Amino acid sequence: MITFYQMIWPFVRLLDPEFSHGLAVKALEMGVVSKPAPVTDVVLEQSLWGLKFPNPVGLAAGFDKDARVYRQMLDQGFGFVEVGSITPEPQPGNLKPRLFRLEQDRAVINRMGFNSEGHQASVSRLTTRTRSRGIVGVNLGKNKRTEDAASDYEIGARNFGRLADFMVINVSSPNTPGLRALQGPDILREVLTRTQAALKDVTQDTTTPPLILKIAPDLTDEDKADISAVALETGIDGLIVTNTTIERPDTLMSKHKGETGGLSGRPLFEASTRVLSEIYTATKGQLPLIGVGGIEDGRGAYEKILAGASLVELYSAMVYQGPAMAARVNQELLDILKADGFACVTDAVGKGA
Repeated sequence: MITFYQMIWPFVRLLDPEFSHGLAVKALEMGVVSKPAPVTDVVLEQSLWGLKFPNPVGLAAGFDKDARVYRQMLDQGFGFVEVGSITPEPQPGNLKPRLFRLEQDRAVINRMGFNSEGHQASVSRLTTRTRSRGIVGVNLGKNKRTEDAASDYEIGARNFGRLADFMVINVSSPNTPGLRALQGPDILREVLTRTQAALKDVTQDTTTPPLILKIAPDLTDEDKADISAVALETGIDGLIVTNTTIERPDTLMSKHKGETGGLSGRPLFEASTRVLSEIYTATKGQLPLIGVGGIEDGRGAYEKILAGASLVELYSAMVYQGPAMAARVNQELLDILKADGFACVTDAVGKGA
């Protein structure tokens, strides 16, 4: 069956990628994007961190940077939505062009640089949300000029601690100078502990949202061991594995393959899944993991789950398939889980790690 998005794709691909992304967000805000039939089944459901996820397929950060369309994306079939990355103060990000489609490779390169309307714009939108409508997480970034990086994450914890269902510390984007250096064990420990303290301070009389760390795929074995150890030591609630990569596989064919920035989409799938499996093993399955990188269908989501992911997220494939793909991925995943004899998605987590 040809979807509406497939029909309009020949026109979409002629538009500048960032401009077409803006049009998509505007169309969702206006309510003119149709909703797919929901895919619901107890096999897909699971409870993590005191939250009940209707399915394990989430929207990765980067699409809804300023919390404009989280409701609409939940209606597209996503089990949860992660907004951001959001910086404390507004900033324009890097110079354009900064977003590139690699069509032959089913990939994307971006060097957005945390373009953000700032905390207050998203706070005002999230303040009005009804939590029963679905699970929404907030991905925190730091402003480019901030020297004390941990302070920006502390501010994020205080501003969103009562609004988010979960919080994400992003220290793995390749497009903010010095950001990935925050994955070193000593500075990472400081960032995590200070953010945890700020979260507990602001949510004294309520439930503290889980704190999750998003890491890069471009890590040495020592890096992965250090991050896993610090994650367990500090008692954070989970890891997102992985962000975009600065590596460029030899298989890339697009004329844009040499652009600077983070590569996402199909070429990232194998590497990100390998890192996911390694982190699952290093943390001894004690931390819930969210698998990201190159998921295009239910089979890809299933492979991430087998590698150790309790939840998965996607974004880049949506550029080529449209937002309704979440429902299709869930249906395909459901069929695979049942065919392989799993009574629930939780039973499949880590079975291939």
